[in-house]
Amino acid sequence: MPDTLNLSKSELVARALEQMNTEFSDDLWTTRQKLALTCRILFDGGHDSGLAGQITARADDKNTYYTQPFGHGFDEITHSNLLHVDQDLKTLDGKGMPNPANRFHTWIYRARPDVNCIIHTHPLNVASLSMIEVPLEVSHMDLCPLYDDCAFLKDWPGVPVGNEEGEIISAALGDKRAILLSHHGMLVTGKTVEEACVLALLMERAAKMQLTAMSAGSIKPIKPELGKEAHDWISKPKRDTVTFSYYARRALRTHQDCLD
Repeated sequence: MPDTLNLSKSELVARALEQMNTEFSDDLWTTRQKLALTCRILFDGGHDSGLAGQITARADDKNTYYTQPFGHGFDEITHSNLLHVDQDLKTLDGKGMPNPANRFHTWIYRARPDVNCIIHTHPLNVASLSMIEVPLEVSHMDLCPLYDDCAFLKDWPGVPVGNEEGEIISAALGDKRAILLSHHGMLVTGKTVEEACVLALLMERAAKMQLTAMSAGSIKPIKPELGKEAHDWISKPKRDTVTFSYYARRALRTHQDCLD
């Protein structure tokens, strides 16, 4: 009889986590490379909306960050054309200017020392859901990294180029990893670029599933304790790394230029 058939669920979870931590490597790319890969991954994942949206990651100086130059689409971002900017959005290294809407990223970074990457986009399904002013409903196992971890801002404060919008959005986000912004789009945060990228892809899928389910009937909730269990099981740094690596390999098959 196999030995594991007599183990409890908690013991099996611990064994699986130990194996993941042993089997898989950590950083395969620099922060700049991961940010460039994220831009291409999200472009392929339906997050393109012209020049709308910003992706940032803290640099070694935690009061500065990397971001894409304004005027470039996600499919044009490379390791070398990313900008290094300060909290006043002054370009410290690179050619070009950042998106003026990056200002609210500064407010989130200042409020959340645990956050090292922010992704804000306007993908089709999230943007569509945002128009009907309803929160994201997480009612499927695959979506549970967002369970009780996605805030909701019902009142649109306008284009986020002022300090007022930064204060409003950072306050509404609170200690959550994600937020749905009515009449606007989505924002996710991560301790790592990998975590933020995986959550961004998941949030667009969640919105698509919610819109599909709403068209068929009423969405039934899952049990809170099971939602929390799934949230904690899936939301592991090593799992984010492994998942990101898969998406990166897939992106590099068609976007070899992003790493220059």
